[in-house]
Amino acid sequence: MRVDYRGGGRYAPSPSGDLHIGNLRTALLAWMFARSTGRTFRIRMEDLDRVAAGSAERQLADLAGLGLDWDPPVMWQSRRLANYDNAISELQGRGLTYTCYCTRREILESPSAPHAPAGAYPGTCRHLTSAQERAHLDAGRRPAIRLRSHVTEFTVSDALRGPYTGIVDDFVLRRGDGIPAYNLAVVIDDNAQAVDQVVRGDDLLSSAPRQSYLATTLGLTPPTYAHVPMVLNTERKRLAKRDGAVTLGDLKAVGVGTPQVLSLIANSLNLADPGEVVTAELMLARFIPATLPSEPWVLDPADLLHH
Repeated sequence: MRVDYRGGGRYAPSPSGDLHIGNLRTALLAWMFARSTGRTFRIRMEDLDRVAAGSAERQLADLAGLGLDWDPPVMWQSRRLANYDNAISELQGRGLTYTCYCTRREILESPSAPHAPAGAYPGTCRHLTSAQERAHLDAGRRPAIRLRSHVTEFTVSDALRGPYTGIVDDFVLRRGDGIPAYNLAVVIDDNAQAVDQVVRGDDLLSSAPRQSYLATTLGLTPPTYAHVPMVLNTERKRLAKRDGAVTLGDLKAVGVGTPQVLSLIANSLNLADPGEVVTAELMLARFIPATLPSEPWVLDPADLLHH
């Protein structure tokens, strides 16, 4: 499954709605990390779940409006189901998967297995008999497919956080509804897009050990990581559309243009003085990862209206 490539970075939004300022800030960071190191920059639409009509097109327009460019083509996960099936088949052929009939509630309520890290899947279905599997199927349960992991933790290197060791349990590869799981799809797609540098929000840091372990299991080279601080609202919760005018479209409707948004983002990254007019190219010219803030950016959407 290995490919020869020039390294690349990527941004991979889910087209379930318009991008808000937190999403756009992460996209800019991913673009700057990639372009400043001579990498390609790819876009991938993670459209295996809920998709809002027209949102992918608006997302691409917003990214271009900020001044980001990318190397075509845009990848769509929904067109790559056979690739995920092939990877699962390979793992199945090596005896590295099993079916799981647990519901989310059962997993949450089940005691942890001895010596298993807190928060790990306890392996409830790891050793089911044929009769037990048949009973679950007869009861109408649709099985997920899990990886039969041979480790309980894995260490990755993060450009901003250093070494990070996290849980690797028997995580899901294909959900009970037949949809490939995120942890599988991201590994297969990063390899296919020649991505060797993953820049994303630090809420996904805990998933990196699972993904790196899976890549290694498939004979792939895991990417390097840079998990960047999130944008939070004044309640220190992740910024969301419900916080008000936080998308480019909504802000434009209340008189806040894209240059003002870009200026605010640049200031939050120590790449511009308050109110300074900048472009993405100017931000890239000033970009030094070591100077990036290490704490979340707490944003009051009302401040946007007075910027």
